Amino acid sequence: MGKNKSVIVVGGGIIGLSTAYYLQKEGHQVTVLDKSNMDGGASYVNAGYITPSHIVPLASPGMISKGIKYMFNSSSPFYMKPRLDMDFIKWAWYFKKSSTTEKVAKAMPVIMDINLLSRELYEEIWNSGDLGDFQLERKGLLMMYQTKKERDHELEVAERAKELGLTVHHLDLDGLRILEPHVELNAKGAFHYESDWHTTPHQIMERMLTHLQKKGVDIRKNEEVQDVKLGPDTVIGVRTNLTNYQADDIVFAAGSWTSKLSKKLGVKLPLQAGKGYRINMETPTQISMPAILMEAKMAVTPMDGFTRFAGTMEFSGINSKIRKERVEAIARGASQYYKGLQIPEVDKQNAQCGLRPVTPDGLPYIGTSKRYSNLHLSTGHAMMGWSLGPATGKLITELISGDKLSMDIAPFAPERKF
Repeated sequence: MGKNKSVIVVGGGIIGLSTAYYLQKEGHQVTVLDKSNMDGGASYVNAGYITPSHIVPLASPGMISKGIKYMFNSSSPFYMKPRLDMDFIKWAWYFKKSSTTEKVAKAMPVIMDINLLSRELYEEIWNSGDLGDFQLERKGLLMMYQTKKERDHELEVAERAKELGLTVHHLDLDGLRILEPHVELNAKGAFHYESDWHTTPHQIMERMLTHLQKKGVDIRKNEEVQDVKLGPDTVIGVRTNLTNYQADDIVFAAGSWTSKLSKKLGVKLPLQAGKGYRINMETPTQISMPAILMEAKMAVTPMDGFTRFAGTMEFSGINSKIRKERVEAIARGASQYYKGLQIPEVDKQNAQCGLRPVTPDGLPYIGTSKRYSNLHLSTGHAMMGWSLGPATGKLITELISGDKLSMDIAPFAPERKF
């Protein structure tokens, strides 16, 4: 417990950098290790949402059935590539066990609370001036639908969101046109969640890196942790491809790679990489509102200087292969909602992907290992990693400093049973 500790944070995505941000504010000496050049991946290609409205976890009734249905359709929104991988098979079994109405109902308020905490922290960061001026827009989020089936489905979510205290309005097409007046929409209506904000991810990531380095955080790019040095009940340090490090506390925040690291310590974290794609359209689109296109299962975000189209969930292991059919599915989905919109070929060719770490029950892993008192695990945020970065970083910092926690983290226990 206490301040002025040496802390190694393994992982330089939004979770790792947010953790470093709060640790350095508390007076800790922080080293961030990342195996990449820290200029790509899930923290750079996401939809940029800060999203208290996303209260339904991925593990919900019917999702496994959809995965099986889409298993042989690699352009589907939810694609599980068939493979004989015991970790994936176990994860899928835990996912099925977690996909019950009772468990989803229990998870909803927890997901909302941590998102609201993170939204408050994003605003604090913006007000602090630490990162200078960056896009942080409070326009809300549209859940846009074309069919009665999707309308009725979202209506149930909206009613539950209202019960939890969020402000949601149902808009017919005329109401939708008032919010989005400069594009011709092919939609019947939308639910407008006023709680949600949006950002431009690379803008924040680049400025966060600059700020941390100015504050004395040691950022080590292109260093991969290859081994871990253990004591009786603590982690003494780590070995990378370049050198050895020792620290008082270790944070594993390496996204989809975290379970591989934890295996070296005998700590089992059921986790799978869910690949998402993004297309940046540089040509002005006149789209002004962030939206989820419900039937297409994709996101649209007006970012600083371009419009981002993002989506899909692909479980095909840890790889960076870009499937052209999935990129085309996103482009096709966008044109089906915005009349006359055609994403240029060059923008599709420049599409990128990122791996989102997904737990079986849709709740992240945030907490201290039962086995090693100075090992803290921080991963599994799935599609909410961007939204939950600051809250996760704050909570991990409070654990390390011995401060009162900003919220109960028992539901996020890393070694929970499924």
